[in-house]
Order: sequence, then structure tokens, then C-alpha cells
Amino acid sequence: MIYRKSPEELATMRRGGRILAGALAKLREDVRPGVTTLDLDRAFEEIVEAAGAQASFKGYRGFPGSICASPNDVIVHGIPGPATLEEGDVISIDLGVLHEGFHTDSAWTFPVGDVEPEVARLLWVTEQALMAAIRECRPGNRVGDVGHAVENVVQPAGFSLVQEFAGHGVGRSLHEEPWVPNYGPPGRREKLAPGMTIAVEPMVNLGRAETKTLEDGWTVVTRDGSVSAHFEHTVAVTAGGPEVLTAP
Repeated sequence: MIYRKSPEELATMRRGGRILAGALAKLREDVRPGVTTLDLDRAFEEIVEAAGAQASFKGYRGFPGSICASPNDVIVHGIPGPATLEEGDVISIDLGVLHEGFHTDSAWTFPVGDVEPEVARLLWVTEQALMAAIRECRPGNRVGDVGHAVENVVQPAGFSLVQEFAGHGVGRSLHEEPWVPNYGPPGRREKLAPGMTIAVEPMVNLGRAETKTLEDGWTVVTRDGSVSAHFEHTVAVTAGGPEVLTAP
């Protein structure tokens, strides 16, 4: 069942989204060679606690971290730890904030210093795919239009789309209906209506689309070892069009 938020509930999610966006901006400043993914995790915990909020991911289905920290070939769900960032790496930081009973969710992939030109292009294309998808989050459109917008940006660029993982509704629960895949024909699936809030999150690989999950049961990597990028915003569907609740 899709849960449409009231104006008051959307206002609460805006406040949570501002906390999340501020935390992500701070972590972006911390991304540099020599920093560990656990350093980033602890910094996020301090920020959300100071804001009177909680990290949505901490303990979620047993996840041990406050953020998902996914470097290089890790697509999603990387567990923070002692791994040190190095020049030329990329790092996807996926964050959730629980504030006044509502979750917001966002992710961004950052370069660590200078990266290879094709990796930089991967990040740029994935961000553009996110923006194209957000533009489709308006009343009367369908979930299929959102995924089709991602596909229309990624495929001509020569990259591959992860299909096992997708966007989702978000609000009182971290994962709500509808499921929002990053591919598929337009004009299909659920119709978008004011009050819906969805996390739109393209995951794009430099190489092939196939994935595998490591023995820890969480970390998902590209099967061919290629670099992956992940960008995400929480978006409210409003009568006036899409509103990005986690915008900087």
C-alpha cells in the first residue's frame, strides 16, 4: 500500500532532509586520502545526534553501520571499517536520517582526489540520470516513467544499470511501496500522486551489470570488479512538480 503524506508530514520530512543534506555536505569535506570508512561513519553519527535525529541504517535488519560506505567496485551496502581511502578511489556514501518519526534517504558518490577520466564520466552520467528521473516525479506520471528516464541517460553513455536493487517509497518506514526500478518501459506501474515520497537511486556500473553479494551478507559488488556509482535523493511528488527533500 502506498502511503501519501499530509502537508504536515511533508514538513517534517523537509526538516529531516535538511539534516541529512547538511551531514552529507560535511562528509564530502572529509573524503580524502588516508580517511577510513569508519571515520566517515563516526562523523555522521556525531552530526545526526547533535541534530536530535537518528541514523536510519544503524541496526536496520542487523546492519552494523550508520552509513553504507561503498568504495570502487562496491555498489551498495558497504560496511564501514578500517579500509582507507586512496587517491583515485571513488566512495559512495549512502545515508538515512530518522527525524520526528520519518525517514529520508540519500546517497552520493565522491571522487577521492583525481580519478580516471572514464570514472569521472561515470559519476557525471549517473548524477544526470538521477536528475532526469527526478524531473519525471510529477502527478499523473507513472513509476515506469522514472525508471525509463534513468535508462535513457545511462544506456546511450555505454554504461550498465544494476537491476537487482532499486529505489523505493520512504517515510514512516525506510522502505515503503512503491518499488522504483531504474529501467523499464514508460507509462507502466503505479501512478504518481501528490503526497507520495520516493527515494530515486540510480546505480550504474562502468563494466557489466552483474552483481554478487559477499560473505558478510551485505556488501554488494560488481561481478567483474568494475567501478560503480550510486546517486540518490528523497523526492516528494507535489501538485507543482517534484520537490527534492534532501537537496543541499
